[in-house]
Amino acid sequence: MRSRTTMPSHTDTTEILHGATIQHGKKNNRIYLMDLADAEVQLLIPDLISLATENGYGKIFAKIPQSKGAGFTEAGFTLEAKVERLYGGEDDGLFLAYYLDRDRREEAVKAKYDRVLNLARSKQTSGPNSPSHSVRLCTEADAEHMANLYRSVFDSYPFPIDDPAFIVQSMQEGTIYGGIEDQGILVALASAECDFSPHALYAEMTDFATKKDHRGNGYALSLLAFLERVAHDRGIRTLYTIARAISPGMNITFAKSGYRYGGRLRNNTDIGGDIESMNVWYRPES
Repeated sequence: MRSRTTMPSHTDTTEILHGATIQHGKKNNRIYLMDLADAEVQLLIPDLISLATENGYGKIFAKIPQSKGAGFTEAGFTLEAKVERLYGGEDDGLFLAYYLDRDRREEAVKAKYDRVLNLARSKQTSGPNSPSHSVRLCTEADAEHMANLYRSVFDSYPFPIDDPAFIVQSMQEGTIYGGIEDQGILVALASAECDFSPHALYAEMTDFATKKDHRGNGYALSLLAFLERVAHDRGIRTLYTIARAISPGMNITFAKSGYRYGGRLRNNTDIGGDIESMNVWYRPES
């Protein structure tokens, strides 16, 4: 019942299990249920737990429609975040966790996470912004330069965005990338990872990166506003992000852009060289 998508060895593996798309591996030390699709929950959940146990993973992280949530909560999954009208602009999305390692529930820097969240909420506005910098769509011809930029910014990342082949494949599968240039050189990037299937119609706003010597210019706000417009023009209804809970800049960016706080994913993602907690922010179509 499982098929495998080949990925570079330094990343986790993406597979199809009972029809659901999952990512798992030692890099993030977890299983991520990315797309439940039409999988039979009663068959899927025991195999997820078995796979996690066999590999010694500390956490199972699941993004699912609320309408399919009962089987997960009955199996011991707990709610960490919620996005209103995530699926098809109608069904709420649940971000659930199942911990095999009890210590992974505990956040060593919880006080710092809370301070960042409170700061972001103090900057919250009610609506989107307009780009204040010139942003352009990136194409497959940019993949090499994009990978180099991502490689220079992140010590680690949950997906292989430092691989040009991965970037090209993601573009072909619907991800929209925006970039800002300085004298013809890309200095800032972000993406909208879109799911255009009728039951989804959502985009994860992600992969924000700015070269160190170009930070502090508000590029993230412009990239986000640009990608929001392109995604909505292509039929996307709900926007969300999974942002580093430790990062004031990214959390403030989404709060300033009218996103609502949906919850925190504890010790969830290997990014920046360590496993960190992540904040979920979202904005349904008005």
